Amino acid sequence: MAQKLWEKNIQIDKDIERFTVGKDREMDLYLAKYDTLGSMAHIIMLESVGLLGKDELTPLLDELRKIYRLAESGGFVIEDGVEDVHSQVELMLTRSLGDIGKKIHSGRSRNDQVLLDIKLFTRAQIRELVSLTVDLFEVLIAQSNRYRDVLLPGYTHLQIAMPSSFGLWFGAYAESLIDDLHLLQVSYKICNRNPLGSAAGYGSSFPLNRAMTTELLGFDSMNYNVVYAQMGRGKMERTVAFALAGIAGTLSKLAFDACMFNSQNFGFIKLPDAYTTGSSIMPHKKNPDVFELTRAKCNKIQGLPQLITLICNNLPSGYFRDLQMIKELFFPSFDELKDCLTMVTRMMSEISINKNILDEEKYALLFSVEEVNRLVLEGMPFRDAYKKVGLEIEAGRFSPDRTICHTHEGSIGNLCNEEIKSLMNRVIKGFDFDKANRAENELLIH
Repeated sequence: MAQKLWEKNIQIDKDIERFTVGKDREMDLYLAKYDTLGSMAHIIMLESVGLLGKDELTPLLDELRKIYRLAESGGFVIEDGVEDVHSQVELMLTRSLGDIGKKIHSGRSRNDQVLLDIKLFTRAQIRELVSLTVDLFEVLIAQSNRYRDVLLPGYTHLQIAMPSSFGLWFGAYAESLIDDLHLLQVSYKICNRNPLGSAAGYGSSFPLNRAMTTELLGFDSMNYNVVYAQMGRGKMERTVAFALAGIAGTLSKLAFDACMFNSQNFGFIKLPDAYTTGSSIMPHKKNPDVFELTRAKCNKIQGLPQLITLICNNLPSGYFRDLQMIKELFFPSFDELKDCLTMVTRMMSEISINKNILDEEKYALLFSVEEVNRLVLEGMPFRDAYKKVGLEIEAGRFSPDRTICHTHEGSIGNLCNEEIKSLMNRVIKGFDFDKANRAENELLIH
């Protein structure tokens, strides 16, 4: 059985080990690729400052690249008796290369090692989220343009209010995603700073070159102050979680609309049959289960920032084992949100809409504001026009003109979708993923 990195001669009680390790080994599988990337950069730096020989560096890099490929293919496992991903990687190196495998830990602690792994994992997940969010954005904009002239009721207080359109409905959610990505971009920049070299939170007496590992890993900068680098654990995850919650909030609201609009009482849209399920007792049912589960999953993600806050909000500076619990909440949330984005994108691309909704007489009052505005344009004071139309409605004499003429920016007749697309393109460019991608590829191909 492999010995713990920190273990001396005293064997730990098995129940205590089970309690303290928890799901950490399971969560560490998310980090395996990134642990090897971080180790590659670290040992290149160690060789540059004389803590590792050139003849030792090359075989270590070769083995780490093999482990990376194993992790990428899903073949990496943390063996029984091995505490975490860091221990497993070091064990595999030592089996292959002997004692030089034990040298990779010089100048770092598991504290800054896991900090680094989490940041590398998170920035990779953010890249994937941006790509999936853009996919949904493009579908929504395309649908907005396709159905720009199809009207539907607009609501306030769930009462029919004014005419809206599918162009506005699809486009509104597209623009919402832009603000969500603005917040995600801020969280990416907070994530994309290098903690490696902060060790246990107080630095090292080794002559480490932190600028080199920052460059090798493609970070924008380092976390300069070593105490703050450790304080950033939990804070970074909480900040990113707020950004995930923003995207989830948009999806949850869209899911609610879709479930409501799909019901027979509304009949505005029809979901593809493949995304609905039946009832065990009612043969006519086509339930919008995919959207309902999307709503629930996204509502759970919206609670993530609060859960992380409750774990770390009363901790002083320094490392505490409490922070381990954040991984169980944080890591799986990316997969859940990516699944929701994928499902919603597919459903929005295949959705069918009712093109004659406002032909029904029950929507006649939607056009009351249009009539008020028409009278005002003819010279009647607004309050007089409002009272005139109101009295006609009360007397049952209101006969609407169903012609819609909205021309200002962002309205039914002027959706500004090209401007919205341009804004999204600027946000995407602001992430600047190229630097990180190039750095990771350089580590892997040499």
